[in-house]
Amino acid sequence: MKLSARNQLKGVVKSLTPGAINCEVLIELAPGLEIVAQISTASVERLGLRPGGTAYAVIKADSVMVAAD
Repeated sequence: MKLSARNQLKGVVKSLTPGAINCEVLIELAPGLEIVAQISTASVERLGLRPGGTAYAVIKADSVMVAAD
């Protein structure tokens, strides 16, 4: 599969927290570095996501803001 999004971050599914409609997916990208996404429960099932499995966090944005102290 090829995507136009440049930010494709491979990681391991650390946890799945189901809600009424959506599911919170916690992906560990590296030790101590995690990203969270909310996707539909149907998508979790369709993708076969399971704790310990591999997944990609794909980020597509028109703009990214950067801040510094």
